[in-house]
Amino acid sequence: MCGIIAYHGRRQAAPILVSGLRRLEYRGYDSAGIAIRGESFDVRKRTGKVEELEQILPENIPGTVGIAHTRWATHGGVTDENAHPHLGPEQRVVIVHNGIIENATRVRRHLERKGASFRSETDSEVIAHRLEQAVEKGQSPMNAMRTALKGLRGTWGVCALFLDHEELVCARNGSPLVLGEAEHGLIVTSDPQPLVEHTDRIIILEDGDIAAYGKNGLSIERLDGGQSDTSAITMEESWGEADLGDYPHYMLKEIYEQPEALRQCISGRLDAKNGNGRLGGMHLSAKQLRKVPHVRLLGCGTALNAALIGQQLIERLARIPAVAHVSSEFRYQDPVVNPEALHFAVSQSGETMDTIAAIKEIQLKGGDVHGVVNVVGSTIARLCGQGVYIHSGPEQSVASTKAFSNMVA
Repeated sequence: MCGIIAYHGRRQAAPILVSGLRRLEYRGYDSAGIAIRGESFDVRKRTGKVEELEQILPENIPGTVGIAHTRWATHGGVTDENAHPHLGPEQRVVIVHNGIIENATRVRRHLERKGASFRSETDSEVIAHRLEQAVEKGQSPMNAMRTALKGLRGTWGVCALFLDHEELVCARNGSPLVLGEAEHGLIVTSDPQPLVEHTDRIIILEDGDIAAYGKNGLSIERLDGGQSDTSAITMEESWGEADLGDYPHYMLKEIYEQPEALRQCISGRLDAKNGNGRLGGMHLSAKQLRKVPHVRLLGCGTALNAALIGQQLIERLARIPAVAHVSSEFRYQDPVVNPEALHFAVSQSGETMDTIAAIKEIQLKGGDVHGVVNVVGSTIARLCGQGVYIHSGPEQSVASTKAFSNMVA
């Protein structure tokens, strides 16, 4: 799993998709691929960088509908065959998928017993097979997606195209998908950054949402039936900062952006004259804070390092016991949750799956969690419903700089 971008509109799809893949390169990946719909699907994919994929692309690929993907291998080795997109057995459906299908081996064996043959070692290809089977039985693209996902266990952000239907269909469960409504069409991506140059009007799909886009416009429904209440929001202007500008690379750019990012973070929150701060999204009074028995901070990677510093500062300054936890281990420890305790979930993207699982564990046991996130409207922000945005803007470098600084702040 890694990065997804899909396009359905009036412009040529290939340049939009390749540009989107470049904006997703910061996430790290081992292969890339693209599929454009014409009389058949033109699928090109290979291991290596997006630049290497571009070398095997024709100068002009006609078609205004397509999907593309950067892969970080989880199931199967780093090979051209395992790269996305993946075709159905009759090549009438093509998909890209982020996430992990936990029961893929069982599903694959079931399909093989019925005569199916697979081209890759991936878990994702079972979705393409099931989807094509459902379409061949006469189901609409959206209902076919429902059928394909029914009985699968795991996580998915999946986009699909059909040779016999004009719709682009996508679905989310545990892996983010963002829809950008541009003047020239719809762009679907796993990360807001590729949308910056096209639109600021976005829709963040909820878990259990299925979306279909075609000549009749956009429809978003629930996997179990009925309409979704997911609605459009305006993307923050700060995401436009992702352009490299005059810097030789993003790492240097983001190092120099730290002072301004910090100003954005504390602006309106710190009263230097009176020596106090106010975080409106925390919904905690001084009286409540004095009753807090202990503080827990949850995070992975960079966010965990920020939480470890936060642990020390909270104990030193507030004299309240504090512990930083690795989110990926937290829920497996069957933790005792005190409803009076203060819990923070720290994440730049707001989409860290292990941290989301830890939040749900705390909430299931009666606790409240405050989010400390960068991306407005992200899953963690919505799941917590309270907390603070760190307002560091986008980070392209793999090594975190300004997001880490603002998390600590």
